Amino acid sequence: MSITDTLKMLKQIGTQTGQHLGLIGTLILVVFLLLYVGVVLPSVWSRHSYRRAAARRTMTTLLDYMNKLKPTLPFRPRR
Repeated sequence: MSITDTLKMLKQIGTQTGQHLGLIGTLILVVFLLLYVGVVLPSVWSRHSYRRAAARRTMTTLLDYMNKLKPTLPFRPRR
């Protein structure tokens, strides 16, 4: 498989994702994937303890922020 074929396939996947999820859904998916690849995976798989510790601190900070933000989000309670 050549680079051109790979790029065409990625463009097709991106187009289909955008059609199904819309702009907001696609943005949420991209942000989630970036956070997952940039924070969660290094906190688990890094060989260096200082990288794991830094990623773990960042992940803890993000999760704490999400917990504080949760009461302000307009979710409907389940019935």
